[in-house]
Amino acid sequence: MSTLGTPAAYDSLKRELIGSLTGTVLEIGAGKGANLQSLARADRWIGLEPSASRRRALRRKADRFRGTADVLAGRAERLPVEDASVDAVLATIVLCSVRDQERVLAEVVRVLRPGGAFVFFEHVVPPAGTWSNRAARAWAPVSRVVDHGCDPRRRTWEAIERSDLAIDELRWFELPMGFGVRSPYIGGRATKPASAP
Repeated sequence: MSTLGTPAAYDSLKRELIGSLTGTVLEIGAGKGANLQSLARADRWIGLEPSASRRRALRRKADRFRGTADVLAGRAERLPVEDASVDAVLATIVLCSVRDQERVLAEVVRVLRPGGAFVFFEHVVPPAGTWSNRAARAWAPVSRVVDHGCDPRRRTWEAIERSDLAIDELRWFELPMGFGVRSPYIGGRATKPASAP
């Protein structure tokens, strides 16, 4: 693990990487559209969101997007998008809550065009032996029920490394959560190689 960045550095990288996305961007777990304002260079945005109540809010925000916007129902394990049809996939605090990370990442590879980007920002398991790690493990069964399926024990960077994506940038951050708990986050970008299936 490299030096941990600050919350300000996390926000800065998030603006930079999301703001760099162009062409057709698929956002998985788009929530209520918090990232739309940063996608100024995208021509088309597709937002995938499994929650019906969040989709309603997402549609209202998508109506104000300057490019073409589509809101889809569905889960990231089975993306309702054609093979090699998007230039970028965006996920922010999503891979902690999906049922099958490997399946989601395989779907990301499937829908990306060769050379396409996967931009991700995710919270991950704290280092073993720390108070934060013990707190995350104790909280996980509750979090899975009350926080949209979130599992704070995941080693998401390893799942990305095992996928057919090539990591271009991976940075670590630490954000305070209260009660002495500090949660590590990762942010970065990976690319679908031209040789990937």
